[in-house]
Amino acid sequence: MLRIKEKGIEDMGKKIISFLSDGILSGIFLCVGCCVSMSVESKPLGAFLFSLGLCAIIVFKFGLFTGKAGYMAVKPLSYVPEVVLTFIGNATGAAIGGFLLNLTRLEATLSEKAAAITATKFADSPLSIFVLAVFCGILMFTAVDGNKRATEKGDFVMSLFIVVLPVMVFILCGFNHCIADTCYFFISKCANASQAAVYFLCAVLGNAVGCMSVPMVKKLSLNKLF
Repeated sequence: MLRIKEKGIEDMGKKIISFLSDGILSGIFLCVGCCVSMSVESKPLGAFLFSLGLCAIIVFKFGLFTGKAGYMAVKPLSYVPEVVLTFIGNATGAAIGGFLLNLTRLEATLSEKAAAITATKFADSPLSIFVLAVFCGILMFTAVDGNKRATEKGDFVMSLFIVVLPVMVFILCGFNHCIADTCYFFISKCANASQAAVYFLCAVLGNAVGCMSVPMVKKLSLNKLF
């Protein structure tokens, strides 16, 4: 009995480490996406190149909060800790990525641009932050779940486009992605920190609601997703 309990604790520990490590890698990859999007003059090109982050996360099966949050609508409550741990890992990865980028010659340019981005986002009203995050969540669920479905059908072209297009749309529209914005926050050396708490609370909730809205509403449809 004791051995079974020890095995259960060991397995749980491995899962926690797995969720955190995958989440950290996702945060770092999104920092790369933020870096390249701020490094090119063309906004559409920057949005396209940013999608490398999500493509890598999906291909290498890392963990992203906005990639997992939508499934809280269809999975048991025991799934929630996985999403929470993934979020913690993402935020940690964003902090690591931002810190490392600020050790480079890119620091002066990137931190200034990131500070301008966070200043605009953090100055927004809570309702606007939330709504823009909801739309981003809808797009992120579309990207992640759409990629799964296209891959299962063997449709390589669609599996690629269904990831790249939602990412480009959310960036070009100015929607709020809580993890990407965490990357900008740390790259900016935590500029505008006094406004960060309200912003991230609204953005996280909005992303979660947006991600869950598609599977929740589809429960009413005759064409079920799950």
